[in-house]
Amino acid sequence: MLDLNSKAPDFSLDGSDGKKHTLREFSGKYLILYFYPKDDTPGCTTEARGFNAKLNDINKLGAVVVGVSSDNIASHCRFQSKYNLEFLLLSDPSHDVIKDYGAYGNRGIFGMGTMRTTVIIDKTGHVAKIFEKVNPSGHEEEIIKFIKSHPE
Repeated sequence: MLDLNSKAPDFSLDGSDGKKHTLREFSGKYLILYFYPKDDTPGCTTEARGFNAKLNDINKLGAVVVGVSSDNIASHCRFQSKYNLEFLLLSDPSHDVIKDYGAYGNRGIFGMGTMRTTVIIDKTGHVAKIFEKVNPSGHEEEIIKFIKSHPE
């Protein structure tokens, strides 16, 4: 179970940029690690496009947006290209990292899978905020508001 102020679980996942990524490379910045069920589906597209639209505002706050799903890299690349997404997507086909971050569970009629969850990791690598059962519409504004109210 992920707890506020606990050290965020490390990860090593393949990214849509063709590189392997770990938690420590984001040290010194807020990491907005958002978990979503599936590329190019209505809710996931709404959430991704919302983050993309506010990416400059988010980056100015010293934060980085990274999306994580169990989709493969080819799917991530198609999704990024289709919507001109300018942030990194990570692939977790085993669901190990998704589970470590508490974003895996029963999705009702969709069965077990990735729950729409966002974890904000502070500049020191600790869990600053957990958003569960995220409403994809306007979620980026919630993130901006939180970071603005928690300067480090």
